[in-house]
Amino acid sequence: MIDLRSDTVTKPSDAMRDAAHDAEVGDDVYGDDPSVNELERRAADLVGMEAALFVPSGTMGNQVAIRTHTERGQELVVDNEAHVVKWELGGVADLSGVQARMVDCGPRAVPTAEQVRAAYVEESLHRPGTGLLCLENTHNSRGGVAVGVDAIEEACEAAHDLGVPVHLDGARLFNAAVALDVAPEALTGPADTVNFCLSKGLGAPVGSLLAGPAPFVDRARRVRKLFGGGMRQAGVVAAPGLLALENVDRLADDHANARVLAEGLDAIAGISVQEPDTNIVMISAEEAGVSASDLTAAAADHGVAFNPTGAYTARLCTHLDVSRADVTKAVDRIAAAVESLRL
Repeated sequence: MIDLRSDTVTKPSDAMRDAAHDAEVGDDVYGDDPSVNELERRAADLVGMEAALFVPSGTMGNQVAIRTHTERGQELVVDNEAHVVKWELGGVADLSGVQARMVDCGPRAVPTAEQVRAAYVEESLHRPGTGLLCLENTHNSRGGVAVGVDAIEEACEAAHDLGVPVHLDGARLFNAAVALDVAPEALTGPADTVNFCLSKGLGAPVGSLLAGPAPFVDRARRVRKLFGGGMRQAGVVAAPGLLALENVDRLADDHANARVLAEGLDAIAGISVQEPDTNIVMISAEEAGVSASDLTAAAADHGVAFNPTGAYTARLCTHLDVSRADVTKAVDRIAAAVESLRL
């Protein structure tokens, strides 16, 4: 099976498994795990922040950030397709008591300054006020869009002018940095905090980092504990994470494979493809009159796995466990799957 469901399906390398086996460990809740401490230091440096906090997942990182930034009842300004409101089980409301004021950012994937100002609510006797702006880069549901520095700076500047902090959901931050050929801190610098994942394109088995100013991270550490994320001998998962940080440059291979995949799928009659910025390929089978659920089921029968995202749309994701040869095979198998649905 060629698994294109997500870059989360990558298997840890032999070197990562060895690192886990040999990791120096301690009780991280006491701050005694040297592998975790080193990972947090290196991660903070990499994104230009003062400090970082190791968390089990990107969802926890985002939700810890939102809870730490906001007060209950405040509003979160966010794109209506953002991961924090679409794929995190209503955590903004359930865990932080925050209500989302969603804006439609369209293909741009982040709000303009005008949209930020229009969504802003001033605190009053009757209204809780805007507590946080949340951005996403790359933007998952909008097709792995790599949002440029200028757009990030514009949204952050508008928020800061209104006294609103900014959290960047950078689950695939390094994909954006590689695609745009900029340093990661060029994308994170305008924001107050950032979360990024080790367990997607970087290939670690588990983990994400929430980074920001040291006082913020100190507060976030208590929230992580509140959410059940206090870990003990976490060095066994932090050590592979340290190796994952060395996989940033190879993300360009995934992007190149995604372009080959997109070109091949676009040549299939009835399939239309959104040109990929990074490693996510969004397709539509509407012209073929084939539902996404039927297409993914037929593709699975032909040995390719990917996920439907709508009635006719689906997402395919390249990653380090998918070679150029796999991509070529996947195109042929999906073409055969489409043909089988036409018979």
